Amino acid sequence: MCNKCKSMYILSSRRPLTEAHGYFVVIDTLATISDAPSPAVTRVLYTDKDIKARSYVKDLMKHAGLSVREDAVGNIFGRWDGIEQEVGAVATGSHIDAIPYSGKYDGVVGVLGAIEAMNVLQRSGFKPKRSLEVIMFTSEEPTRFGISCLGSRLMAGSEELEKALLKRVDGENISFLDAARSADYMGDDIELSSVRLSQGQYSAFVKLHIEQGPILEDEGISIGIVTAIAAPASIKVGFEGNGGHAGAVLMPHRNDAGLAAAELALAVEKHVLESGSNDTVGTVGILDLHPRAINSIPSKSHIEIDTRDIDELRRNTVVEKIRQSAIAIAERRRVKLSEFEIINQDPPAPADGKIILAMEAASRELNLTYKKMISRAYHDSLFMARVSPMGMIFIPCYNGYSHKPEEYASREDLANGVKVLALTLAKLSLS
Repeated sequence: MCNKCKSMYILSSRRPLTEAHGYFVVIDTLATISDAPSPAVTRVLYTDKDIKARSYVKDLMKHAGLSVREDAVGNIFGRWDGIEQEVGAVATGSHIDAIPYSGKYDGVVGVLGAIEAMNVLQRSGFKPKRSLEVIMFTSEEPTRFGISCLGSRLMAGSEELEKALLKRVDGENISFLDAARSADYMGDDIELSSVRLSQGQYSAFVKLHIEQGPILEDEGISIGIVTAIAAPASIKVGFEGNGGHAGAVLMPHRNDAGLAAAELALAVEKHVLESGSNDTVGTVGILDLHPRAINSIPSKSHIEIDTRDIDELRRNTVVEKIRQSAIAIAERRRVKLSEFEIINQDPPAPADGKIILAMEAASRELNLTYKKMISRAYHDSLFMARVSPMGMIFIPCYNGYSHKPEEYASREDLANGVKVLALTLAKLSLS
C-alpha cells in the first residue's frame, strides 16, 4: 500500500488512536500547572507556572521525536523534517497561556492536539514530504502586557510592536524585557526583529481549536471549517467633568463624566446595529468611574470598546461613528474628551482555499459532518495569515463556553479534531 493510502486508511479507521496514547492525560496534566485552583486555569506570560508549562510542552515535543527550538520571546517550535526540507513547511499550533480563572481547552487543544497529530501520523507510518512543525505561540492572551497575539504579531513582522515592547510595562511596572529575561529569553545581544518569519518559510498553517461558541454543538456537527477570521478594533476613551456632591449640584449644572461614558456605550450598540450585518459586533467590556462613590458625581470615566467584523471597511465605519459620537457627547454634556485612542485595528483574514479543500476532504474521509463558518474570536492565525496560507479547524465545546472553568470538550470531539488535523497536515505535506 502506498504511503499516502496507508496513512489515510489508518487515520480513517475507528481505532481510538488518541485515547490509547495519553492525549487526554496530557491535557489534564497541563491543567494542573496553574496559578488558580482546579477546575480553573491561570497561566500568565513568563510567570513560574508559564515557565513550567513551557518545559512540559517541550518535553512532549521531544518525546514525539520533534526537534525543538525557541526564539527570542519564547515561541516554541517542534519540527519533523520532511523529505524535501528546502520547501516551505506545513505548520500547526496554538498557545497555552490562560487568562485568570479560565478553562483547560482554549489554545491547549491546538498545541497538545498538534503534538498528538504528529504521534498519530508517526504511528501510521507516514513520511512527510514537506516538513511538519508544531508551534506554541507566546502570549496569545493580553493578560500581562495588554497585547493579544504577542508572539505571532512579532513573527509576522510587526515593527510597531517591536518598538512598543521596548517600553512596555505590566501592572506591577515590570518591563517586558525584564520579564522575558527572567524566563531566560531576550538576551542582551538579541533583537526582537530576530523573531520575524520570512515569506515562504511555511507553505501552510492550520490551527485546531474549540469553537468558543455554541453553533456546532447546537447543530450536532462534528467539525467546523473556518473560512475567515473577524478582526477587532480596540478603543480606549476617557471623559473628564467637574464632579461634585450628588445632592448639592442640581441637574442643569452638572458635567457628568459617568453619563457621558454610559451614553457612548449605548451609541456603540446603536452604530453596530446600524451596520445592517450580523457579522458586525461591538462590546463595552470596561467602564470605570472616578471617584466611585455613591454620593459623588463622576469627574472622570474610562471606557474600553471592542468592535469586530469580517468586513474591514464596515468595521472601520463603525469605529469612525463611535469617534464622532464621543466628540458630540462631550460637547453636549460639557465634558472634556480626554482620550480617544485606537489600540489596534487589524484587518480580518480569509482562510486559504486550498487548505479549506484539504480540511473538507479530511472530514469526508473520516465520515465526520462539517460546517463552514466564521471565527469571531481572535487567534494567532490572524497574524500567521500575513506570512502563510492559513486555515482553522473547530471542534464543539459545551454550551459554547470558553474563558471560564466550565469550558469543556468531549473526548470524542477532541479525538475527531486531532484526526482531521492529522489527515489535513498529511495532505498538505504531500502537496
